[in-house]
Amino acid sequence: MPRIAPKQDFLSVADLAEEIPALLARADRLKRDRARGILPPTLRGRNLGLIFEKPSTRTRTSFEVAMNDLGGHALYFSAKDLQLGRGETIGDTARVLSRYLDGIAYRAFRHADVVALAAGASIPVINALDDLEHPCQILADLLTMRERWGGRFRGKRLAWIGDGNNVLHSLLLGAAIVGLDLAVATPPRYAPQPDVVARARQFARATRSTLTFGTDPSEAARGADALYTDVWVSMGDEAEQAARETAFQGYQINDALLARAQSDAFVLHDLPAHRGQEITDAVLDGPRSAAWDQAENRLHAQKALLERLLARRSRGR
Repeated sequence: MPRIAPKQDFLSVADLAEEIPALLARADRLKRDRARGILPPTLRGRNLGLIFEKPSTRTRTSFEVAMNDLGGHALYFSAKDLQLGRGETIGDTARVLSRYLDGIAYRAFRHADVVALAAGASIPVINALDDLEHPCQILADLLTMRERWGGRFRGKRLAWIGDGNNVLHSLLLGAAIVGLDLAVATPPRYAPQPDVVARARQFARATRSTLTFGTDPSEAARGADALYTDVWVSMGDEAEQAARETAFQGYQINDALLARAQSDAFVLHDLPAHRGQEITDAVLDGPRSAAWDQAENRLHAQKALLERLLARRSRGR
């Protein structure tokens, strides 16, 4: 019987906290290799299942291209494609797919469902977005900032302007892990979850990262090295659209807010953008926008992640 290495899931940025610097370095190497036409077949013969309950452009495309580039294969399933849509339990689905696949990326409405799939699977499970975190996005964000800042995070300050959502939850953890200072400005009713903040503060104490929270976008942006925003109404929050659009007035990254930051500050957005709401066309399409590099870096960061989770496991169940 082959010896099977313990599986490693990636449900939260915190799950691979100690390995993030190495993952970012590997992602940078893979990006440079791809630009030269070098595609190492490190995942030849590996199969990744993509279970998506929500629509996707960047997440689905980057995972499929990543597996193809590394010699593996990705299989896409919408909720309607699986027996989950007809009452099969998440646990039973996990057990069956574990017999066919080498890993699963799950894009779900509920974090509890991602946890349940991981608990039932004997193969690695990747959180491809849920209502609590978006850890793959933050790997790409950190890679983008690493590129722009010459590989260092210490002494840099990022400002988050907008909703205390799943992206911010993962960003809080990621920033604290790498020693990046993060200033958060959210409307009072839309602050990040206290338990996530507490976990991030634990990492921040070890790295001497500074995490600050407030409601004033202008104050958060003052002197920042980068600004980051996201949509005001995330998938699953559509019933709150009118209330959110009212609450988030003033939380837009525009030329005036960008002027509060450092003269060489850049702007991040995980996309898709609702132009004219959380960000203006002039900023998103302007020379200080890093959003398109950020989108591309989903591919390279996820390649490094997939190698880490899939390539080291022995075949067998």
